[in-house]
Amino acid sequence: MNLAEICDNAKKGREYALLGNYDSSMVYYQGVIQQIQRHCQSVRDPAVKGKWHQVRQELLEEYEQVKSIVSTLESFKVDKPPDFPVSCQDEPFRDPAVWPPPVPAEHSGRTAGRQKREATNIWQIKKQRWHRAGLYPSTHCISQASLAKVLQPSKAEPPSRDRGRKNMQDGASDGEIPKFDGAGYDKDLVEALERDIVSRNPSIHWDDIADLEEAKKLLREAVVLPMWMPDFFKGIRRPWKGVLMVGPPGTGKTMLAKAVATECGTTFFNVSSSTLTSKYRGESEKLVRLLFEMARFYAPTTIFIDEIDSICSRRGTSDEHEASRRVKSELLVQMDGVGGALENDDPSKMVMVLAATNFPWDIDEALRRRLEKRIYIPLPTAKGRAELLKISLREVELDPDIRLEDIADKIEGYSGADITNVCRDASLMAMRRRISGLSPEEIRALSKEELQMPVTRGDFELALKKIAKSVSAADLEKYEKWMVEFGSA
Repeated sequence: MNLAEICDNAKKGREYALLGNYDSSMVYYQGVIQQIQRHCQSVRDPAVKGKWHQVRQELLEEYEQVKSIVSTLESFKVDKPPDFPVSCQDEPFRDPAVWPPPVPAEHSGRTAGRQKREATNIWQIKKQRWHRAGLYPSTHCISQASLAKVLQPSKAEPPSRDRGRKNMQDGASDGEIPKFDGAGYDKDLVEALERDIVSRNPSIHWDDIADLEEAKKLLREAVVLPMWMPDFFKGIRRPWKGVLMVGPPGTGKTMLAKAVATECGTTFFNVSSSTLTSKYRGESEKLVRLLFEMARFYAPTTIFIDEIDSICSRRGTSDEHEASRRVKSELLVQMDGVGGALENDDPSKMVMVLAATNFPWDIDEALRRRLEKRIYIPLPTAKGRAELLKISLREVELDPDIRLEDIADKIEGYSGADITNVCRDASLMAMRRRISGLSPEEIRALSKEELQMPVTRGDFELALKKIAKSVSAADLEKYEKWMVEFGSA
């Protein structure tokens, strides 16, 4: 049984009921009730089956309400009176050669276009009420109180072109998170991008990131300070349009982007190549445009595009596809139109693009120009490795003989992700020794205290023998050479 079909039919039944199309609503209600009844026969869990029976009962109550409304409307219908012959004296004389007087404009019938516009306005008003009541687009059952809240009369203004921003202000005043109005776009595209909003506050601060003091300073100046000092960053001091973070894998580029979003208090979009690609022709460009429109709606916003070289590689190569070129062009156009200080002096409407890549030499030249700040994220230093060891092992009991500074010297050349893997593997060594030779029943019988054993120096030595560094010296040389040529720190 397709659960999505059940939800869709229930939603359509309620939509038609709110629009007054009661006949279609009853058809959808009958269908979804039968679907739930068939689904309950295949459910074995009594708790789940009880919940489905409760849903079916509430839908039956809604169906009976719609049915009672239809019967009430039927009672108001009056049979057509019989046609009586009209005498010639009752009908006024009209000269066929004289035109009848014109009907005044205010009393003339409405045109089809005007009727269509008014019907659309009425539907938008009902849809806004539905949003505020929490009944759209969710498919949970509507209680009688919620239904009365939607149907009760209220003073609603007709929607205008700024309907999306007005809804945002209304939601902010009610203490609710505003919902992006994706009118003109496919609903699935809007929902796909909504899922990529990581958080409106990722809760990762500068102190959660070890080392990288120079990168933090540059990101604070490029992104955070314009939000704190909006009067200063105007004119030639306008905020940067975009920032590119370059470095080996596992050095903390994504965490830096989340920290920027937290310090600014912005909405954080985490975008990858899979988000902006589609198998349908022309839909990828729409996704790029929709992404930036949603970013302006939820502004201030941080758009983090990870592995941007996979989306906007160098144009003009022999193996480049036409669809890929169109996506790159749309991305470049939208980035030029991002609301910086030149277009909008209000930093609260700023959209900052943060990009990260491990292959900066493959990025298109036009994109490199739009990402005005290009920051190198290097491997952690000796001090940074010691700090990262403390952060990774703060929840683990350590042997008193361990000196993290000695371990930090042994892991020179390791990236932040490599150091985290070493700490994870070392923290599991004691558990592996404890369960060695035990049966599954004996392992399950072990208490938590028996497994909480301190991590020793030998555990780290074994972990270092198993885990090697993932970044070579040749790779570091390529990054440094590119930064000398194109860096903008």
